[in-house]
Amino acid sequence: MKKLKIYIPGIKFPSISLTGNACALNCAHCGRHYLEGMRKPVRGELLNYCLDLERSGGVGCLLSGGMDGRLKVPLDFYAQEIREIKHRTSLKLNAHVGFVDENDLELLKWVDVVSLDFVGDDEVIKRVYKIDKTVEDYLKVLDMLTKNDIRVAPHITIGLDFGRIHWEFRAIDILVEYPIDVLVLDVLIPTKGTEMENVPKPSVEESLKVVEYARELFDGELSIGCMRPLGRWRLEFDRGAVLAGVDRLTNPPRRVIEWAKKIRDVEIIYECCVM
Repeated sequence: MKKLKIYIPGIKFPSISLTGNACALNCAHCGRHYLEGMRKPVRGELLNYCLDLERSGGVGCLLSGGMDGRLKVPLDFYAQEIREIKHRTSLKLNAHVGFVDENDLELLKWVDVVSLDFVGDDEVIKRVYKIDKTVEDYLKVLDMLTKNDIRVAPHITIGLDFGRIHWEFRAIDILVEYPIDVLVLDVLIPTKGTEMENVPKPSVEESLKVVEYARELFDGELSIGCMRPLGRWRLEFDRGAVLAGVDRLTNPPRRVIEWAKKIRDVEIIYECCVM
């Protein structure tokens, strides 16, 4: 098997919310919960934050946050600071974007990669995100970005439909037709305080079937992202993913790292898994 890249973002590659704890949506799986743990420099402070980050040994950051009324992460409000960051530092920038359009293209050329959550089923989009969007709307964004040579790393969340696994296979079928070099697979975490709090975790076995399907069809690098259940679930899943031939694995348990070294060449990288 090829080298296994283990990604540990953490301190050297922090996640930043450009909207604080605010989001115009109240998605069933998130409920704004995941914004709470992100750094929150306000407009006018992002540049200084990134200058300090590089001075302290940081290598980059994820620009993320909640959606605004346009169903975008408001990167455009930080456009000048983002340009300055790229001019004045060597930091790598990964950006969550939402439903961007052609007005955003100039700005997006300043980031190193766009992370795009992708859902391959219209009804799942409505049930989980509660927005009037379809798979076709996601594809319009993907088409626009790839045709303009902006590097995109689509993310699929296994079990996003209240723990049920079904639409993910179609999503993989769609995405493998695009010029992408990294495909990220996350797994639903039933999170306290959300509508999915009491949803059973997707099973390790069923989740690995999606990983194996993606590995069979996708020629690029297959990555297991940050979001997946902890504890024994993660231990068993991560081992199965390594055996299935994933190229990248984010924040695995120490036991998995030591075990993986016995069967594959392992490199540890302190960045987001799409870099």
